[in-house]
Amino acid sequence: MNDKIILKYKVDCDDFTRAGEASSSVKRKLKLMGFDPEIIRKVAISLYEGEINMVIHSYGGTIEVIISPDEIEMILVDKGPGIENIELAMQAGYSTAPDKIRSLGFGAGMGLPNMKKYSDDLNIESIVGVGTTLRIRVYVPIEE
Repeated sequence: MNDKIILKYKVDCDDFTRAGEASSSVKRKLKLMGFDPEIIRKVAISLYEGEINMVIHSYGGTIEVIISPDEIEMILVDKGPGIENIELAMQAGYSTAPDKIRSLGFGAGMGLPNMKKYSDDLNIESIVGVGTTLRIRVYVPIEE
């Protein structure tokens, strides 16, 4: 695989019926491409957490996944309220999800911590009142 493969997805706010479709699609494609199961696991978890956060907290957005031989980069861009305090949001268990979301089993405050845990690089840019951009990278070890 010499060229980069770019996959694009649209995420709608509050659409829990389709939440996780992008991460499932990427997982299937990576399996077909023969990526190591541990790389696939890291990508799937990181992307799923980001996708769910977009459904819960934003007004919708887009996901772009760039697959290359040495890394898988996920760029999640949402329109929304933004993150007021990124440092606080990175703390396990901290959540701003409303009770109706928590009653569905989401909003436990593990999204950003899990993205950090299962990725090799996580960059968060957020402007309150405008939206958030996440850049998540999982590196693919070069086999000798």
